Amino acid sequence: MGAITDVIGIRVGHLAKSDGGWLTGVTVVLPPPGTVGSVDVRGGGPATFETDALDPATLSQRVDAVVLTGGSAYGLVAARGAQRWCEDNGRGLAVPGGIVPIVPAAAIFDLGRGGDFSARPDEEMGYAATAAAAAQEEGRDVERGNVGAGTGAVLGRGTYKGGVGTASITLDNGVVVGALAIVNAVGLPVGVRSVVEPVETRDAQQPPLNTTLVVVATNAVLNKVECKRTASACHAGLARALNPSHTLADGDTVFALATGAVELHSRTDVPRQFSLIALQSAAADVVTEAILDGVSRAEGVSTPAGVFAAYGPVVRYHGPI
Repeated sequence: MGAITDVIGIRVGHLAKSDGGWLTGVTVVLPPPGTVGSVDVRGGGPATFETDALDPATLSQRVDAVVLTGGSAYGLVAARGAQRWCEDNGRGLAVPGGIVPIVPAAAIFDLGRGGDFSARPDEEMGYAATAAAAAQEEGRDVERGNVGAGTGAVLGRGTYKGGVGTASITLDNGVVVGALAIVNAVGLPVGVRSVVEPVETRDAQQPPLNTTLVVVATNAVLNKVECKRTASACHAGLARALNPSHTLADGDTVFALATGAVELHSRTDVPRQFSLIALQSAAADVVTEAILDGVSRAEGVSTPAGVFAAYGPVVRYHGPI
């Protein structure tokens, strides 16, 4: 399967609370300094912070951290904690008198799933999750399942547990693409309805309020426009994994990060856009795999082998690199 941390320099930190009325958490993706990024929001019920700063037409080019959190719009305050950690550690856009960290965030709806509607991530949890990411060793695998922002995740209108999943692929030219998904969907995984086991959740009879969040990272050299197009392409992978997706009740959001360590184009006889198409096709596939991994690692569902046997193999694009 691999993990998003197969992209050198990418680190992931989780923090969660699951007792005393809590069932929520924060996950922070901390890229190396200089990472370029953008985002594409497709769901009808998003809860996001600072995503406008990732528009290709805006001033800032770099992303200092990405915060994925529970707590719906309330939980977005966790991004303030990640910003504070970045400022403390000298990461941010230089401005007169100091720096301004660029820390976009997105939240899933998990309010009340532990029993207390007011138990949701705060600034201190965001700071701690960012510090946890920074403390990880290079290349360390990512904890999956009901951890971090996936602690209170569910899918299928609350019938099944969701969670955190991750996957990666290495292309022939040395470009690595990895994805991390927080699966908290209204829909169900395509083709796995018969192999997942239902679990009890407090909100099983409540209206669907969900969201699937994804961070895709690559070591390729991409500009902000190309990151935007990559994030857009990755929504195809989300739609291939979950049915339905991008509904009015989902806030489906994909962030795309490029660390810029490897040139995308390595052959003079192949136009660069062909290499970009191959990368984006692979990225969509990795998103599908990360989402299914998140389902298979959650409590009360089938083994990964059972999930992938039901889903079928991923067919990859094998065009010019």
